[in-house]
Amino acid sequence: MASAQNGSGQPATKPATQPATVDGFGQPVSTSALQRYSGSGLVQNNQTITGTVTGDTASNVTTGSNAITGNAFQGATGMPSVVQNTGNNVLIQTGVIVNVQLKP
Repeated sequence: MASAQNGSGQPATKPATQPATVDGFGQPVSTSALQRYSGSGLVQNNQTITGTVTGDTASNVTTGSNAITGNAFQGATGMPSVVQNTGNNVLIQTGVIVNVQLKP
């Protein structure tokens, strides 16, 4: 099978790749540096959220409505969380576990 030629009679080689940069983040970390900081093990996350609502009463109450409109998250960053409730005597519990895995 013939090898690809680059016009000089030599086999073609892949061009050297430059690390991608992202404005505001500086230079990328080398693969060897990332390997030194890698936990490289099993990650187990447990979250136990317990709560109770007992013995509550609600009499002669009016509940409202709520809505998320088209621009509600405009300009939001990170991981926004939304909890909505229009009821009474309600226990709302929320939790987030985020695992970030970086691979060279």
